[in-house]
Amino acid sequence: MRVALFFGSFNPLHIGHIAICKYLLDNGEIDQLRLVVSPQNPLKDKAQVNNSADRLEHVRCSARHLGNKVVVSDIEFSLPVPLYTISTLRKLSSLEPHNEFILIIGADNLAIIEQWKHWENLLKEYQVWVYPRSGFDGEELCKRYGARLIDAPEIDVSSTQIREGEADGKDLSYLKA
Repeated sequence: MRVALFFGSFNPLHIGHIAICKYLLDNGEIDQLRLVVSPQNPLKDKAQVNNSADRLEHVRCSARHLGNKVVVSDIEFSLPVPLYTISTLRKLSSLEPHNEFILIIGADNLAIIEQWKHWENLLKEYQVWVYPRSGFDGEELCKRYGARLIDAPEIDVSSTQIREGEADGKDLSYLKA
């Protein structure tokens, strides 16, 4: 089974995430999409991450509207910290050796892939599909790192923008999933 793994803090899950999910589901190349909720990304400030259990529950509720090919994974909640994508991928591969796992990341993450733990091995061992992000040359990055650029819609919104806007008193609920 081909399983696309879309990792994220999802703090909060928003319309950009949902657009990528729908694209992946509609293009017919995967059998399952897993939203892997990360309790704490080692490259992000801990103070900016809302309660991980609340985020997980919110993603589960939102994912119900995406259909039965979408699964929300809490695997990183049971792994030792710090959490590294390569460790999670290898754990999933050991638990499910019959599945082919594809990592889904944004061009912004591919631009900093060399900061990731064992990034060279990650790129050798797993397919990486990259969705476009504003301000990043996805084609060039994919050529450099041997990843695949997908033709997903580019929705210019980020969880950081939502959190910062709401902290300033703006109602950005229309951007949340």
